[in-house]
Amino acid sequence: MSPEAPAPLSCVKALTFDVFGTVVDWRTSVTEELALRAHRKHAATDLSPTLRSRLEGLTPDDWARFAQAWRDSYGAFTRSFDPARDVWKTIDAHHRDSLADLLRGWGLDGLYTDAEVESLSLVWHRLRPWPDAADGLSALGTKGGLTTTTLSNGNIALLRDLDDFGSLGFHRLLSAETFRAYKPNPATYLGAARELGLEPSEVAMVAAHLGDLQAARSCGLRTIYVERPQEEAWGKDDEKYQQAREWVDLWISEQEDGLVSLARRLQDL
Repeated sequence: MSPEAPAPLSCVKALTFDVFGTVVDWRTSVTEELALRAHRKHAATDLSPTLRSRLEGLTPDDWARFAQAWRDSYGAFTRSFDPARDVWKTIDAHHRDSLADLLRGWGLDGLYTDAEVESLSLVWHRLRPWPDAADGLSALGTKGGLTTTTLSNGNIALLRDLDDFGSLGFHRLLSAETFRAYKPNPATYLGAARELGLEPSEVAMVAAHLGDLQAARSCGLRTIYVERPQEEAWGKDDEKYQQAREWVDLWISEQEDGLVSLARRLQDL
């Protein structure tokens, strides 16, 4: 729709937030941690010549690609998970296992002990928020009078740590773990509305990913898109991206101030 907040959002009582990429900048935090851990290992005197040589050949851009591959594995895992078929696995467990797989694939097997792999995998608990996130969430919850909650594929322990680490102040923490299904499974969006005691139309999903919003919309939720750098999987020239401008209820551009702008726009209703 147009950049102005449309009437349907005036009925919204709660906002459910995607977290990775929408509220927190996973890319910078993860890339920096990967590079830092590798630098420390390179300085170790007991590192094998093979691993030392391999580390010396990796650039900051390589670590950014490693981080993206790690993130991509998360997306593939959550999209393929079938709650009717698969045994539940948390995102923490996936992050650990996929990190071990990536290290092997990148010729870095043996660089870290099992305990160090576990520790590194928990970097996803320490992601820095986007600069506007904490202030925006505070304004939405106080001046806006809206209930703010996560609706993330991250498990509850992970979300609690992110909320504490970033001083985000969410009113509630809802997770795919709550419903034993991963977004974009309808059970997550409908389950969130049920947990909040609201009709789906009284809840707006806030995300930096149009696929997430498309799935939420199909369940009757309202939709708010917040552009973030390098987060959107749909190409801007794609027909579905152009069509999204017609059905997204509120679109916050990258040139605006993220969640702070969202709070300001909703107050104008």
